[in-house]
Amino acid sequence: MLRIDVLSYSIAGRPLFEHASAAIPGGHKVGLVGPNGAGKTTLFKLIRGELALDGGSITLPSRARIGGVAQESAATDRSVLDTVLAADTERHALLSESETATDPHRIAEIQTRLADIDAWSAEGRASAILQGLGFPPEDQARPTGDFSGGWRMRMALAGVLFAQPDLLLLDEPTNYLDLEGALWLEGYLARYPHTVIIISHDRGLLNRAVGAIMHLDDRKLTLYSGGYDAFARARAERRALQAAEAKKQEARRAHLQSFVDRFRAKASKAVQAQSRIKALAKMEPITAPEEAKFHRFTFPQPDQLSPPILSLDNVAVGYGDRAVLRRLELRIDQDDRIALLGRNGQGKSTLSKLLADRLPVMEGRVTRSSKLRVGYFAQHQVDELHLDETPLAHVRRLRPDENPARLRARLAGFGLMEAQAETRVGALSGGQKARLSLLLATIDAPHLLILDEPTNHLDIESREALTEALNDYTGAVVLVSHDMHLLELVADRLWLVADGAVRPYAEDLETYRRSLLAGDTAAAPAEPAPAAKPAPKRLSRDAILDLRAEVRRSEERVEKISDMLDRIARKMADPALYNDPHEAKLLGRKHAEATAALPRAEALWMEALERLEAAEKA
Repeated sequence: MLRIDVLSYSIAGRPLFEHASAAIPGGHKVGLVGPNGAGKTTLFKLIRGELALDGGSITLPSRARIGGVAQESAATDRSVLDTVLAADTERHALLSESETATDPHRIAEIQTRLADIDAWSAEGRASAILQGLGFPPEDQARPTGDFSGGWRMRMALAGVLFAQPDLLLLDEPTNYLDLEGALWLEGYLARYPHTVIIISHDRGLLNRAVGAIMHLDDRKLTLYSGGYDAFARARAERRALQAAEAKKQEARRAHLQSFVDRFRAKASKAVQAQSRIKALAKMEPITAPEEAKFHRFTFPQPDQLSPPILSLDNVAVGYGDRAVLRRLELRIDQDDRIALLGRNGQGKSTLSKLLADRLPVMEGRVTRSSKLRVGYFAQHQVDELHLDETPLAHVRRLRPDENPARLRARLAGFGLMEAQAETRVGALSGGQKARLSLLLATIDAPHLLILDEPTNHLDIESREALTEALNDYTGAVVLVSHDMHLLELVADRLWLVADGAVRPYAEDLETYRRSLLAGDTAAAPAEPAPAAKPAPKRLSRDAILDLRAEVRRSEERVEKISDMLDRIARKMADPALYNDPHEAKLLGRKHAEATAALPRAEALWMEALERLEAAEKA
């Protein structure tokens, strides 16, 4: 069991923990959440003994091994697989000693211990972990120096998972993973045999991989059972109760103070007044909870273009002479919300770069609207910001003619307030850098916004703000993300990138998640399996466009009838209406007609949607 008892710790005089306590039983999986800057990463350092406590204690079972991902694996000539195998230091040391040991008793001890730790299956276990994190067998034999920093972070994660420490501390482990790797990690952590504490802003991970949430807030630790959604509900209930109690106490305090003010000077009431003064002094103040500081994203809205805004005809794209994707026949309209699915290395980022005009076509034709503006956010863009410049300077470079007040307003629209606007980017948090990168990607009000892992470094509140902004956005959105929560709330079309092709995915995200966990994407085919009857003939683009327009008209008709019913109901609720029997009768007839028309309009809308879905799948 991990015990944290009355922990106190300060940095530069600012207290991060004051008499904080928590107990985590062995084998439990816990998510550590709290506001940015509250001290979550500092708590990990305190548990590892890297920092000295100001007060209290942190205790673990004797000989308990603590593991975590402190930094990426070094770029060396050693293979990826050997690097991960070396992370189990005990196994590595025993194998080295077995090659030189001469004492028969020591040799026997070494072989017994190797058997106890299942050393002979180690290569298979390490390889399975690497495959789950996106390294196919051929890449496992390559030297670590062949890979970028993000991939070496995955190697470091694979190493600590393979070593299986008694207490596993993970700080934002999904930041360098794609959707497939994040889902694999969820399943692996749920089965992990020892204690795990995870700092994460990934709701899916916190809902499915942990059994408790430890909340760091106001310098205290509070343990909640269940995943993140259960924690959010319990915390909301606790805050509502605290606010209600604070309100009751304030009313009681005001009542007592009123009595004191009225009767303090009256001899006949002096005793009662003194009694109430004492009651006021003894009253322990209940503070209403402060609302979290929350900043929405403000995306500038683009003008409307005629559909399609972009289309691909028999396009091939790749690098050098090697085509990654072939025979692409795709179309994007301005109202599209598309999520790109597919295993690592299949070409999701390649397609994103093609759509963003960052890669030339090898063959075929790309047709873009003449006025099309594209915004592109890639994972590495946060790292490409000018660290010695301020956010204000970044925005001024793109808008040199705008006055400083307007530039600051743009930054404030992305939660970068006065203090951050003049701070060097190198001193900003990862979330603040991500917000700046999103601002730069959307500043021109693009008609097509392509986001490749936009939630890395964003906290949960910022992810919710991004979701709201994308749903309010009137441009097309193409998303690549490991955040299933974001994809579920934003995307209404799914494209599967696999086997050198891109095609519509017929199932939903939950089916895709299950198929990945089962290790078989084919379990949920991208296209419906061929039936005995011939497949329906694919409609022309113009015909599909007409169907889309019919869907929009049908939806607008339903909304108009619903609005009419609401207006009539409000009028009929006014007693003054019935002073005019003729007007009341007329409104009653209109209400009956609209009530009858609504189900018919909804049925037509659903029929139009079904025809459109069938046409897009054909």
